[in-house]
Amino acid sequence: MTYTAEQFVAANKTNVDALEGLAAQAYSGFEKLVEVNMAASKSILGDSFGHLQALLGAKDAQEMLALQTGLIKPLTEKSAAYGQQVYSLAAGTSSELMKAFESKAADAKTSFSKAVDDLVKSAPAGTETAVAAFKSAVAAGQSIIETAQNSAKKAMEVAEFNVTEAAEVVDVAPKASKKR
Repeated sequence: MTYTAEQFVAANKTNVDALEGLAAQAYSGFEKLVEVNMAASKSILGDSFGHLQALLGAKDAQEMLALQTGLIKPLTEKSAAYGQQVYSLAAGTSSELMKAFESKAADAKTSFSKAVDDLVKSAPAGTETAVAAFKSAVAAGQSIIETAQNSAKKAMEVAEFNVTEAAEVVDVAPKASKKR
């Protein structure tokens, strides 16, 4: 099995294009995260000064305590919303990157399998045991990669479930406190 210069250049161009696409996806996700952080910072700053103004205008300790207590619920809700936004961005970006990785991994697996088949066909007589061991090792390696990919998907599903559950707890907490 011999590669020509054109095949080598084409393979490298494809890899560079794939890397550029992955970098663009990662950068886009980072830009969105910066936007979310800037919006959250601006909101917190505005809320803090508004709350400080309200505290300075309080007429007595009871009103001040009520203002402080009233700050907890919106702060909790905003924190949960922020967490959901960050999680959504991370999940979306990692999902896109995972799809691209899986696509490249599938292409690499196909190319590698073809190379192994070509190698096996041209193996000298008497090397059947070594070839079988090599093919077994390749199959085991591919199985490990597939298991890792499935584990990563399961971890993402668990993380998504936990974020959803946390959001539901935040939604239920104010309703439960109103019933008391």
